[in-house]
Amino acid sequence: MDEHYKKKIADEFLNCIRNTVSRINARTNEREANNNPFQNLLLPKEAIFWSRFERSFSTSFGQRAVETISKYVALATGAEAASTQKVVDYSLAEGELNNIANHIDTLRSNVLGRAPNWDSDLQLMQVPNPVRSRIVRSNFDLWYQREGIDHYLTIKTVKPNIDQAATAKQDLLRIKTAFPDCRAYFGMYYNPYGEDRVLYDHSPPFKIFNMREDSVVLIGKDYWDTIGCPGTYEEVLAIVDGVSEQARRIMEKYISEQQ
Repeated sequence: MDEHYKKKIADEFLNCIRNTVSRINARTNEREANNNPFQNLLLPKEAIFWSRFERSFSTSFGQRAVETISKYVALATGAEAASTQKVVDYSLAEGELNNIANHIDTLRSNVLGRAPNWDSDLQLMQVPNPVRSRIVRSNFDLWYQREGIDHYLTIKTVKPNIDQAATAKQDLLRIKTAFPDCRAYFGMYYNPYGEDRVLYDHSPPFKIFNMREDSVVLIGKDYWDTIGCPGTYEEVLAIVDGVSEQARRIMEKYISEQQ
């Protein structure tokens, strides 16, 4: 991985820690609103701090940070260009749009008659001799180009609800129908159920995707290794490990200043 971008990735992780500490430090009113005398008597200050820190860190290390780090990973591993929040305008036929909308409705209503299957589902969106006169706009969380091929990702929380999954599949079907040679993915940057993809067990998105088998779905290691190259997931974890001591010092300094 390119050293310039490795440093950018490391800095982004550290900025999440700094932003979390700053947010906690600024929330004097929230601390007053959350004053719980029973909690304050039963729990040490450190435990209360870490509880607040975890909640605030989840906010700091949210969508924007994941998108930015993912962009750096793509650029660090050979992408010619990359950007977050990529807006794409393109054209589709009325019949293609209707097929996609009907498919999403069928999935949400659980009347497809089979499990979702990305390859089969994509084939069903086709119409003969399409006249593409309808302008469509899609917004993708990450876009990058590698070896001249456009890659589009919609990145979601690791436990998406059915609405998030349905919106993602609609956009992915649309862009893939318009540009068959592009790569399009539904991405989650880690698997909360364990390293192996087959362990993923959050039920709502299973109505829309085959979360364990669809090639369009990227979870955890598959996510990072696809944006980058084989071994990228482990390299990103190594970057995090490399800044963990500095992150701890930032947190410990804040705790000591509060005592």
